[in-house]
Amino acid sequence: MSKTMLRIEAVKDLVQEAVDQGAKTVEQIHQTIADLPFSVLEQRGLLDDAGAAVRDTSKRTIGSVYDAIRRINREIGEMASHVIEAVDDQFEVQRNIGAKTGAKGGKHGEA
Repeated sequence: MSKTMLRIEAVKDLVQEAVDQGAKTVEQIHQTIADLPFSVLEQRGLLDDAGAAVRDTSKRTIGSVYDAIRRINREIGEMASHVIEAVDDQFEVQRNIGAKTGAKGGKHGEA
């Protein structure tokens, strides 16, 4: 792979990692904020079984959303890697065609 394509792949990896880490951080904050009312109820002894079930559902729902974001991020990263490889392959084909055409042109020019 060319230096340029390696750099593009590295930038793609950095962006993908930033999105993944950002999603983890935002999820932690979201979970903490969403749990505040449940924590207050629990501290006062007012969180019954139904409330605990809602709390659990809330945590799982929030987790599912951020899991989906991270999964989509990985899939987009994989797709971008395939595109980068395809572009690099196309550049290589063009270089090879250019090298062959240049060699033929030299032979024809000499005749």
